[in-house]
Amino acid sequence: MTYAISSSFVLSLLFFLGSSTQKHHVASAEHNQSCAHAWGFFGHKRINRMAVFTLPPEMVGFYKYHIEYITEHAVDADKRRYAVEGEAPRHYIDIDHYAVNDASPFDLVPRQWFKAVEKYSEDTLQAYGIVPWYLDVMMAKLTHAFKTKNVDLILKYSADLGHYVGDAHVPLHTTKNYNGQLTNQYGIHGLWESRLPELFAENYDYFVGKASYVKNVIDYAWDVVYASHMCVDSVLLIEKELTEEMPEDAKYVYETRGTATMRNYSKEFSKMYHLRLNQMVERRLKASILGVGSMWYTAWVNAGQPDLNALINTKPSAQLEQEKEELNEEYNKKKAKGRVCEHDH
Repeated sequence: MTYAISSSFVLSLLFFLGSSTQKHHVASAEHNQSCAHAWGFFGHKRINRMAVFTLPPEMVGFYKYHIEYITEHAVDADKRRYAVEGEAPRHYIDIDHYAVNDASPFDLVPRQWFKAVEKYSEDTLQAYGIVPWYLDVMMAKLTHAFKTKNVDLILKYSADLGHYVGDAHVPLHTTKNYNGQLTNQYGIHGLWESRLPELFAENYDYFVGKASYVKNVIDYAWDVVYASHMCVDSVLLIEKELTEEMPEDAKYVYETRGTATMRNYSKEFSKMYHLRLNQMVERRLKASILGVGSMWYTAWVNAGQPDLNALINTKPSAQLEQEKEELNEEYNKKKAKGRVCEHDH
């Protein structure tokens, strides 16, 4: 079974993100683009929103009804990095930390959590990131939410699972050189995952196909991480080469967003980098969209395919809305409880 989507319909779904009000100041691109926000808020919201339209008829009605929640809460997991201890490692894995001599870390790190704990200890795994294993955890949570027909948890876990799947598709979420800090390329994290999508995502082709059943979630998660990590060398090398070719005053510009003036990567530099990456960002974004839809679909199937149409008019509870307000309060304090890529003052 296939699901036809017209190009005009897809384009009507695209949206732009506004800037939040803040005190006027001058900030650097490195500070503005934090790796607490994989894909940036723009990218994560785009991924979750477009993933809705990969779903089969039995699911799409429910998800379309709640599409604004699924979209807006795509970034809750990032906000929790400012509110919850232990949240940060769920977003990445520094897989190259485990490399020994010429042996691939993918051959050394067990895919099964308990075997990995036995080999390296849970403290070590937490220290260097657990995103592939956490996708399996989130799948179990969403599956249970479907089984119990708990609308609050279906929405919450769908939004969160979408976020973590998106993170796993980002190359710089799979390396200890996550912000170019080891190669004098500080700020590259935000350039790749935030600046480029914000500038060029409107021109991407969002025909990604239909969601499909994921037979083995942990294998899928590790395959995604592997594909992402295989892009790391190109992400770093191409930026380095381009930086050597362009003077610094052509690489950076000052831009105003709301009342804030900040240094950012120039459109010229960003365009050249985007071109030389040869559609890498678009491919990873589209793979994220299809992956998110497929994981939602898999959880629903594993739960016995409950009738979502019977739940379609149920709105999020007051408790869920209260949780949102509390999370926003903690996030606005800007006191990170884990890794971020913001510039040190």
